Amino acid sequence: MIGKRTVWILAGLLLAAGIARAQQPIDLSIEQALQIGFEKSKGLHASMMKVQYADAKSGEANTMLLPSLKFGGAYTRLSAVPSFEVDIPLPPPAPSHFVISPAILDNYNLRLTLQQPLFTGWKIQSAVDAADYSAQATQKDYERDKSDLVYGIKNAYWNLSKAIELEKVVNENVDQLKAHVKDAQSWQSQGMITTNDVLKVRVQLSEAQLRQIDARNAVQLARIGLNNILGIPLDTQLRLTSTLNKEAKEFDSLQGLIDRALANRSDMRAMEYRVKAGESGVAFATANWFPQLYLTGDYYFNRPNQRYQPMIDAFKNTWDLGIGMSFDIWNWGTTVYQTDQAKAQLAQTQDGLSQMKDAVALDVTSNYLNLQRTKERIAVAQEGVKQAEENYRITDNKFKQGLSVNTDLLDAEVALLQAKTDYTQALTDFELAQASLERSVGE
Repeated sequence: MIGKRTVWILAGLLLAAGIARAQQPIDLSIEQALQIGFEKSKGLHASMMKVQYADAKSGEANTMLLPSLKFGGAYTRLSAVPSFEVDIPLPPPAPSHFVISPAILDNYNLRLTLQQPLFTGWKIQSAVDAADYSAQATQKDYERDKSDLVYGIKNAYWNLSKAIELEKVVNENVDQLKAHVKDAQSWQSQGMITTNDVLKVRVQLSEAQLRQIDARNAVQLARIGLNNILGIPLDTQLRLTSTLNKEAKEFDSLQGLIDRALANRSDMRAMEYRVKAGESGVAFATANWFPQLYLTGDYYFNRPNQRYQPMIDAFKNTWDLGIGMSFDIWNWGTTVYQTDQAKAQLAQTQDGLSQMKDAVALDVTSNYLNLQRTKERIAVAQEGVKQAEENYRITDNKFKQGLSVNTDLLDAEVALLQAKTDYTQALTDFELAQASLERSVGE
């Protein structure tokens, strides 16, 4: 038999293996991140449920154009009353007592009703149109939410990428300063530099190590932020496989981008559909100025059926068919007020559409100019890194040969750190600027 100690050892090994698998980093490209986000986003799922609700609401409105068929039934127990009877004096053997209407105490009523609207002043059609336009607007809202999620995932992904790259830069700076400390101590032992010079390098190293801690924490926070927006466990370890690209995508001219945004952006299309829904709302409100005509038909299966005289305690079927009309002659201006409300709501929506057009043009212009600026910054930052690396190489060689002072090397190390930081920031800003422009154009 297996002893308790063996069982505990096996359990420990299995737990350790599970933890190791849980901590194994997951390779993740930007495309995979987007796919995971689409599948797990609760916000996007809620937006899709709004679409399904609006579609169902539209379907419900469309049923009002079709005939309705309803069934109803009832049973009634009546209190006991005498039957209606008469006596007629007739010579025998003819009967002289007659029951005209018996007292039937149990009443059964079954009714099947068919109703078809004939003319409602376009009220039903207006309601159908408004529901259809609202459903289409909700669909565009979903597309906008999806676009926002795409940008949010890209923003979180590239910010994590930036944090990882900045941590590498800081780690390189720490390694450089550690080597610098060793060289400085060597020169101090030879009497070439003072103790104060060595202390300056140590202070610089301490500051770099503090930056190293901050950089490590920044990576953790950025990773949690990406995990959160993807809807996966926050402690999931990720290994990013997509890299920052300094090559720009092809974009149209500014005016071309604005035109595409006005034609393609989901929020613009949603607002346009809401304007149409508002127009249908005005038509719905004014429909009460017209009479309402309905075709109705009923089929009865009652016991007793009062259309049969004299009544008998048996089921009998009858039917009727007719046209009904209703018309508001006076309702204290209710239709006027409802029409004014609908027109005011339509005007608000139209004003919102006009304001949105201006906001879209401004958004596209701002993102377009920002893309151009970040693109120029990449070239400048890249050149800055080359110069800083060359300056550091030369200064480090001179310092090792005793031809350069300690402060020159410290300045070169700081300049190299700053140049690499600026370059990483420029690449990230450029990637995010492209994502922002795509989002503002509606792609």
